[in-house]
Amino acid sequence: MKIKPVVPREQARRDVEDAVAYYLGEGAESAALGFVDALEKAYAHIGRHSAAGSPRYAHELNLPGLRCWSLARYPHLVFYVGHPDHIDVWRVLHGQRDIPAWMQAPAGT
Repeated sequence: MKIKPVVPREQARRDVEDAVAYYLGEGAESAALGFVDALEKAYAHIGRHSAAGSPRYAHELNLPGLRCWSLARYPHLVFYVGHPDHIDVWRVLHGQRDIPAWMQAPAGT
């Protein structure tokens, strides 16, 4: 099994920074660290098993190849597209968001 590198887009990195800042702002340092740990585990999993994520939003958003993977113990979803040589992470969003609206990334991200 080939492990593919996981490459977050700029918007996905901002999503992660915002989530960590939220937890830290709430005084929940252990939650912030746990979130980063859960995200690293999710990235490792999708790097090994890119087809494991749900294609649900690919159908809803008409974005062929889009998959999502939920973080363990956190209400966040990793949205990504698998390519032959890497995993392209588009967004890392809280599951309670309006996903279709939040998936509209600014041009060039």
